[in-house]
Amino acid sequence: MNGSVVKVERVTKGFSGHTAVDQLSLDVPGGGIFGLLGPNGAGKSTTIRMIMNINTPDEGRISVFGSDSSRELSSRIGYLPEERGLYKKMKILDQLTFFGEAKGIARKTARTKAAEWLGRLGISDWALKKVEDLSKGMQQKVQFIGALLHEPDLVILDEPFSGLDPVNSQVMKDVVVDLARQGKTVLFSTHIMEQAEKMCDRIVIISRGKKVVDGSLAEVKREFGGRHVALTFTRHAERAARVLADRSLCAKVDDYGATAEVELAETGDADRLLRTLVQEDVGLARFEVVEASLQSIFIAKVGVDAATAPAKETVHA
Repeated sequence: MNGSVVKVERVTKGFSGHTAVDQLSLDVPGGGIFGLLGPNGAGKSTTIRMIMNINTPDEGRISVFGSDSSRELSSRIGYLPEERGLYKKMKILDQLTFFGEAKGIARKTARTKAAEWLGRLGISDWALKKVEDLSKGMQQKVQFIGALLHEPDLVILDEPFSGLDPVNSQVMKDVVVDLARQGKTVLFSTHIMEQAEKMCDRIVIISRGKKVVDGSLAEVKREFGGRHVALTFTRHAERAARVLADRSLCAKVDDYGATAEVELAETGDADRLLRTLVQEDVGLARFEVVEASLQSIFIAKVGVDAATAPAKETVHA
C-alpha cells in the first residue's frame, strides 16, 4: 500500500448543540478497502460528507490526495451518498451519460461506458426505462455505476449495501473487491459487520462520534484477544443454551439459536466445553476455536450505542 489518500486529523463537527463527530482522526492508505464502521447515528455519514467537502469541520483538518479541497479533485473521486439521488423521469442510459459528462467524459464515451456497466451489473434490459420504473435495488445499482463511470482513484461508498437483496449485494461486492485489486482505494461505511469482516483491509469503528477501534483487521482481532469458539447445533439447541449459560465455562455468548459464538471464561477451556455439549447430545455440526469475530468486537465496543442510537443518522446540508 502507498501513502495516505485521506487524512482526517482531530476533526469535530456539531449541529444544533449535538456533537456528531468528536476529535476524530483516521488515515486511509492508498489501495485496498477501508471500512468506516459504527452503529446508526455514530457519525459515519457526517464524516464522509466532510471528506467530500459537503460540510466543513468546526475543528481539525481533512486532506484528500494531499489537498485540503476534495472538490478540486472530483475527477479522481467517485461518491455514492447514503441519500440516493437520481432524476426519476430520466432514462437510465441518458442519466448515466449525463453523470459521465459531468465528470469530463465525452458524451459518446460516457454512453458506451454506461452501457458496459449496465451489462456488467445485469440491468441492460432497463437501459431505456425511467428511474421511477426501477426497484430500489436497481436504482442503487444505477447510482453505483454513476460513481464509477469516470474510473476514479478513490471510491467513497456510504452504506452501499443497505437494503439490497443477497444477489444484488453479491454483485456490488464483487465490483468493490475488483476495484481494490486494480489498486483503487475504497472507503465505505457500514454497520453490517459480516460484510466488513470479509472485505476490509483496515477498519475504524466510531461510536457517538468518537473513534473506539483503529487498525488492520488482524491487529484489531489480536488486540481484542480472548479465546473464542464458534458453534453450530443440529438439535437440542435449548440444551446447548443451558450449557452456554454456565459462567464457569463461558464468559460471553452471542447466541443465535442454531449457532453461537462463545468467549471462554478464564476458568473454562475448549475441551471441557466440548465434552459438556457432547454429554448433552446437542448434535454439533461445528466446534471450532476461532479469533473473535468483528461482530463480537463491535458489540463489545459499541453495544450500548447500537441498542440506543436513532434508526438513521441525520444528514445535514
